[in-house]
Amino acid sequence: MNSPTSQPRRKPKRQPSHSKDPGGKEFGQEKSQRSTKPSPNSKSSSSKSPSNKSPINKRQGLNKKRTGPQKPRPKVTPLSVAETQVVLLNKPFDVLCQFTDEGGRRTLKDLLPIAGIYAAGRLDRDSEGLLLLTNNGQLQAKLTQPNKHTFKTYWVQVEGDVDDTAIQALSQGIELKDGPTLPAKVRRLQQPESLWPRNPPIRERRNIPTTWLEICIREGRNRQVRRMTAHVGFPTLRLIRYAIGNLSLDTEQGQCLQPGEYRTLSEAAIKELLHD
Repeated sequence: MNSPTSQPRRKPKRQPSHSKDPGGKEFGQEKSQRSTKPSPNSKSSSSKSPSNKSPINKRQGLNKKRTGPQKPRPKVTPLSVAETQVVLLNKPFDVLCQFTDEGGRRTLKDLLPIAGIYAAGRLDRDSEGLLLLTNNGQLQAKLTQPNKHTFKTYWVQVEGDVDDTAIQALSQGIELKDGPTLPAKVRRLQQPESLWPRNPPIRERRNIPTTWLEICIREGRNRQVRRMTAHVGFPTLRLIRYAIGNLSLDTEQGQCLQPGEYRTLSEAAIKELLHD
């Protein structure tokens, strides 16, 4: 009996495995589902991609003018002359030019029982003299405007015998780190008769004389007078602001306000100040 010709046995094609995981899902099916299921973080093609907006476009959008109706700014009703208060105070040495201090140092609150007034301009803690306070915001801004160029007069005690060269330099204007100063009015001054003793007194050296100057400036830079006198070689030992414009420490009785004393302006004086 003839046997059929033996042929090589073909291996069957391997079918993809559809084994199940412990949860009952087939791994093959899960893979195909993952490939077709959209990512929860991806957005549809109809939505705009944030990458389409460049920073330039964003800035241009911010710079566009609003075309809709805008809310009108609330109008501030100016105080009348009768409602306006103006107080002139002789600020003592070592008092802060503010009403509160977390460090427990002396402030204007220790000197003034009047509420609702604020300083027009400042005076350093180690300086003395005239400080103007008011409850009128418009008047406060007017008195502190740099373009007004209101002259402020200081009595300055410096170390050394000031010569004419230094006075001329101060008068013409000197170059400070923040720029040149405007011309000033400077003259020698005898110690004012109405001057009060400072507490504590200044430290004077026996063999070095001191000189009193009257310096009038129309700027308001930080510690400007002290820097000016130091620049010409005569450090400031004591600084007193005597006047702001036509207002001074002098009272109507011809006396001088003492440290911690204050006076209020009359309605006539306030009216003149408002319309100046």
